[in-house]
Amino acid sequence: MIRINKYLLVAGAIILSALAAIPASAATPTPEQLANMSYTGIYEKAITLTNGRWEGNPFVTGGASRPAVGLIDDFILTGDLNGDGKDESVVLLWESTGGSGTYTYIAVTGLRGDKPYNLGTALIGERVQVRAGRITGNRIELDVIQQGPGDAACCPSQKSTRYWTLDASGLHVNASKITGTQSLADLAGTEWVLSRLDGNEPPAAQPEITLVFEGDRISGKSACNRYFAGVKETGELPGDLHVSNIGSTRMACPEAVMDQENRYLEALGNVTRYSFLTGRLALTWQNDGATGTLLFVPRQAP
Repeated sequence: MIRINKYLLVAGAIILSALAAIPASAATPTPEQLANMSYTGIYEKAITLTNGRWEGNPFVTGGASRPAVGLIDDFILTGDLNGDGKDESVVLLWESTGGSGTYTYIAVTGLRGDKPYNLGTALIGERVQVRAGRITGNRIELDVIQQGPGDAACCPSQKSTRYWTLDASGLHVNASKITGTQSLADLAGTEWVLSRLDGNEPPAAQPEITLVFEGDRISGKSACNRYFAGVKETGELPGDLHVSNIGSTRMACPEAVMDQENRYLEALGNVTRYSFLTGRLALTWQNDGATGTLLFVPRQAP
């Protein structure tokens, strides 16, 4: 009897070892799948992204304007939205017809076996800024800045929380909640970490560049040194911003670090407005006809 138990133990160990060697299926679509799959609910027919982008035919033969759709980078939420025991992924898409306005869509994706598919897509709106997102229970929640009464089309200021739920028939919009008007106070209580120095250019991973808002002051690490400055909203349009009197410590660091620090501080000193881009803080700067954007990701301050 003892010998049989030993054999059973050995056999069990072999089975467990074999199971552990079998690669687990992906729980949700991979980033590559999300960037190369089909989405419905934007146009009458489904469109298929290639490397995160789709372009249609020109509206006029030989013309430059054409419809385009793209996957928004650096934003994904994961959770079980329909109660089937499997996680779904929530992504954002942009859509443009070649004009000045850009529409944002929310899309839910999942897997059938190893194949990605789109469970539902819904319009968020034109020029809506996404401040943050989360899945609470089986509901998607997005904090956004949208156009409020009296706002110019370019510059929304109304804070709102939008809600969506998913069932067998697709993605459904729930009642939203207006939560106030944006202000610099919304940026306080968070340490913002620079993720893009300009456009798609990432900064060096270390030392970090950070930004903290406290009332009418900002401070942080500019790579080598610590800096501080005054900040205020100009009041001309929602999001207009002025940074003044930048000062910093005087430590010396390697040339590459100092070059990056100088570029950052020069851009910061020429910031003209702030906005949100899919959960990231965007500071737009202008200097002698040149423009650019500093992008920051949030990190909860201790």
